Amino acid sequence: MYLTHLECPRCGDTHDADRPQNLCTCGSPLLARYDLAKVGQAVRPEEFTRRSADLWRYRELLPVADDRYVTTLGEGWTPLLPAPRYGESIGLPNLLVKDEGLVPTGSFKARGAAVGVSRAAELGITHVAMPTNGNAGAAWATYAARAGLRATVAMPLGAPTITRRECVAANAELHLIDGLISDAGRYVGKLIAASGGSPGGEIFDASTLKEPYRLEGKKTMGYEIVEQLGWRVPDVILYPTGGGVGLIGIHKALQEMRELGWIGDTLPRLVAVQSTGCAPIVRAFGAGATRAEPWADAWTVAFGINVPAPLGDELMLTALRDTAGTAIAVDDEAILADLHEFGAREGLLLCPEGAACLTAARRLRAGGWIRPDERVVVLNTGAGLKYPETVDVDSLPVVDA
Repeated sequence: MYLTHLECPRCGDTHDADRPQNLCTCGSPLLARYDLAKVGQAVRPEEFTRRSADLWRYRELLPVADDRYVTTLGEGWTPLLPAPRYGESIGLPNLLVKDEGLVPTGSFKARGAAVGVSRAAELGITHVAMPTNGNAGAAWATYAARAGLRATVAMPLGAPTITRRECVAANAELHLIDGLISDAGRYVGKLIAASGGSPGGEIFDASTLKEPYRLEGKKTMGYEIVEQLGWRVPDVILYPTGGGVGLIGIHKALQEMRELGWIGDTLPRLVAVQSTGCAPIVRAFGAGATRAEPWADAWTVAFGINVPAPLGDELMLTALRDTAGTAIAVDDEAILADLHEFGAREGLLLCPEGAACLTAARRLRAGGWIRPDERVVVLNTGAGLKYPETVDVDSLPVVDA
């Protein structure tokens, strides 16, 4: 394993990676750091093609030392699909969709759960707890069960029902919360405090960015996109942004690949896509702020990005500015319209969070921020089948056979 330490991006302090860790003492999330010089000596990009078609193909850049602790259901290496008909219709003929709906548990959250649970098991953690908007809790419950760990999940009542069933099927201890993910987070915090506190207590806090290894699983989306494009970067990557771990992870992957010399100095412009019903990062980016203020009365049909106070705000805003990217909010009506239009033209039912990125791409092209010749990647972060309410069938007529 080439993991050397954990580093605080805010204050620069380093932390021991060989024991459970949560946040830095300054309150910032911690980032895993590797001996990239040794990684570059150990492996070259062309070697990945001879490895398994999952995220563990990048094992030199992942934090699990002992293969006995690798917990996998075959996650990763999802297709990067051309979308020529829809792309042409919005002026982006080189539009590509990275379809994370094919990952186990039906969302990209399985990437973070696979690596986070694997590392937790390796560090001797036996019980994890977290708040969730649905898919992350379902993924962590699933992978915890596979690794033999206990899982406690707190989920808002408004989360997709299927994610609730996934948690129950995996025998997680599920708590339903009448509120938002921030309310679920406070509830989990009380449970953890009662158990002795994390990271040293009976229950380990696996909340978004409160442990450093979920991010490492999510960053593999960045490695895959670049490898699938022949080790060339796209011009723009649009990411549906709630907690923002995937956006931060893709940025981290790009930085690592640049330092390794696997890509050039120019990075894709990253776009944080939010809903007009919950857009703290868009507001902060527009104001030139380094931190985001909590969003009041948050609500959107794209429930996975309904995060009013993301812990990773500084890291997201840094990623956007470092890549000359931007942040944009789109409304629910447009999200659903583009979801239906994309399905009609391309035959793929997206999740509403993925559809939000289509709306953003369409509007950024119309405004000239994206040029027609640019290669644009949209992240569809989950299977549309997990959101059946986005497609109305109740009004269809019933006919006699």
